[in-house]
Amino acid sequence: MNIYTDTIRDLGPAEKLLLVEQIWDDLAAQDAPIPLPGWAVTEAARRRDEMLADPNLGSTHDQVWKRIDDSRNG
Repeated sequence: MNIYTDTIRDLGPAEKLLLVEQIWDDLAAQDAPIPLPGWAVTEAARRRDEMLADPNLGSTHDQVWKRIDDSRNG
């Protein structure tokens, strides 16, 4: 392993999450779009088409937050 991988592995969960947030913020600040692998584009299109065919497959914003809140309180 290289020194960077070893250093990242030695970080605690909170530090790793902070690192991921910093990387994500750096990517978001770039002017160029983030390239997606072909499989991700294909899967996103498949899911979109599936949802368009049957809108009942998804969850509303409120349903998602209720599940999150319930999991915190359960």
